[in-house]
Amino acid sequence: MPEILETLMLVCFGISWPLTVYKSYKAGTAKGMSRPFILLIMCGYVAGITAKIMSDKINYVLVAYIINLLIVSTDLVVYYRNRHLDKLRESEENRKTTQTLSEKA
Repeated sequence: MPEILETLMLVCFGISWPLTVYKSYKAGTAKGMSRPFILLIMCGYVAGITAKIMSDKINYVLVAYIINLLIVSTDLVVYYRNRHLDKLRESEENRKTTQTLSEKA
């Protein structure tokens, strides 16, 4: 029973992650995303995986931990992608501003 409840908890958390990844990807910006939060969640999943392995309780719950870790890792990749896009936009805006100022001079 404890494994079933633990899996249910992981499934509940896990359902929200693909939605978050999709929303972050579509937004195309890192604004509103938190790298420390993502890394903290990843550390939690790594701790859960480690606990399962160390306690020799390798079962279907471990699969749920791994799936969640992979999805949250995807969110981290999207974070870096979006941060790169933010920098590109900022650079383009700065270039346009500089160009406009030099045209006025």
